[in-house]
Amino acid sequence: MSDWLIWLIPIFKAGHIFGLIVWCGGLIGMSLMLALHDPAVSQVDYHRIRRATHLTYTLAVTPAAVLTVIAGTWLIFMRGTFFPWFYAKLFFVMLLVSAHIWIGEVLVSVADSAGRKRPPHPWLPIAAILVPATFILFLVLAKPDLGWLAFPDWLQEPLDADFPLDVPRL
Repeated sequence: MSDWLIWLIPIFKAGHIFGLIVWCGGLIGMSLMLALHDPAVSQVDYHRIRRATHLTYTLAVTPAAVLTVIAGTWLIFMRGTFFPWFYAKLFFVMLLVSAHIWIGEVLVSVADSAGRKRPPHPWLPIAAILVPATFILFLVLAKPDLGWLAFPDWLQEPLDADFPLDVPRL
């Protein structure tokens, strides 16, 4: 790896961790904010809650998710993370992305119904966030030996193949 890339690793890790904190914390906050969408509230309060949830989702939570995924993708190649625990982590990241999309769908459906549709109880989306986030933290911090999982060799080590648009090596 180039020397100039090595000093970028802590910056990408910090961005990845910061993005993950804002992403997961924002999704939990969104779940609690969605619980306030009650048909019994006044139209003014409903509009205020709807606007706050929309702005939180579009201006904070989704950009944090994008930052987390981009910084994490760069870290994969900078650090050469090709271990079984990492692929298990990617599975739980996929679950976290699915929860993100589901909460966005709930937000849109509640906003479009003008108070007629109730969001799920907050414990359900919070569980959909905390379960994968907990497993992700466990896998990253413990790095357990998952050698008993059978992964093909091409998933466990880089192939040293050129990228389609990469500059050829001399």
